[in-house]
Amino acid sequence: MQQTAKPAEPIGLVIERLIDAPCPLVFKVWTSPEHMARWLGPKDFTPHSIRMDFRPGGAWSAVIRSPEGEEYPMGGTYREIVENRRIVFTFRWTGEDGPDTLVTVTFDDLGTRTRLTFAQTPFDTVETRDSHAEGWGECLDRLIAYTLQNQA
Repeated sequence: MQQTAKPAEPIGLVIERLIDAPCPLVFKVWTSPEHMARWLGPKDFTPHSIRMDFRPGGAWSAVIRSPEGEEYPMGGTYREIVENRRIVFTFRWTGEDGPDTLVTVTFDDLGTRTRLTFAQTPFDTVETRDSHAEGWGECLDRLIAYTLQNQA
C-alpha cells in the first residue's frame, strides 16, 4: 500500500474580542504610539520606545519591560492597512532566530461596538503559539480597558 505525506497545517493563533467602543476609536488606539504605550504588553509589563511608520512598507518597533526589569524588543513591517478595517504586519522578537510571523488584525464595525479579530501565523511549535496567545490575550484585555476609559 502506498502512503502519501500530507503537508502539516501551519500552527496559528486566533483571538477575538468584542469591544464596547466604536470601530474608529479602536482602530486609532491600535495605530498611534501614544495610545499603544498604554496597552502594549502582557499584564504588568511596561511598553516603551514605540516607533511606527504607519504605512504599507513602513517599519514598527517597540520594547516591553517585564516587572523584573527584563526587556523584550520586537518589530516588523506593515504589509497592508485599510483604515478602520484591517492591519497586516510582520512580527519578530528582535535578536531571536526564527521566522517572522504574520499578524492580521481585523476591525468589524458593529455600530457602537467593534469585533476585533487578531490572527498570527505560523508558529514553529504549539508551545510558542500558546505563549503568544497568553501575551496577546493580556494585551487585548489591556487595550479594551484603555479604550473604555478613553471614550469621552
